[in-house]
Amino acid sequence: MTAIGTPVASTAGGVSNDTSRTASRGNLEKAGERFEAIFVNMMLKSMRSARLADGLFDNKAGEQFRDMQDQQLAESMAAHTPIGIGKAMTEFLAKAASPTGETTT
Repeated sequence: MTAIGTPVASTAGGVSNDTSRTASRGNLEKAGERFEAIFVNMMLKSMRSARLADGLFDNKAGEQFRDMQDQQLAESMAAHTPIGIGKAMTEFLAKAASPTGETTT
C-alpha cells in the first residue's frame, strides 16, 4: 500500500518508466562510474579467459581471488582513471532526461 501523494512507477512490459533517479546529476555520474566499472571488469574477464594454457598453480580459490581482485581494479580504474565510456553514458542520459535536450556541467 502506498501513501497518498507517493509516485508509483508504472511498468510497461516489465520495464519501469520511473525516471526520477535521472533528475539528479550526482545519480547520473554515479551510474556512469558504475557502468564503466562493470564494462572494465568484463573486459578484464575477457582478457583473462584468452589464455593459451593452464597455469601450474591454477585452482578455484586462485580464480576466485583473481576475480575479486579484477573487480576491485575495475572499480578503482573507473573512479580514478576512467576510459570515458561512463562519462559518455552520463552525458547521454542527462541529455535524454533534460526537457530541452541540453546538458549542464
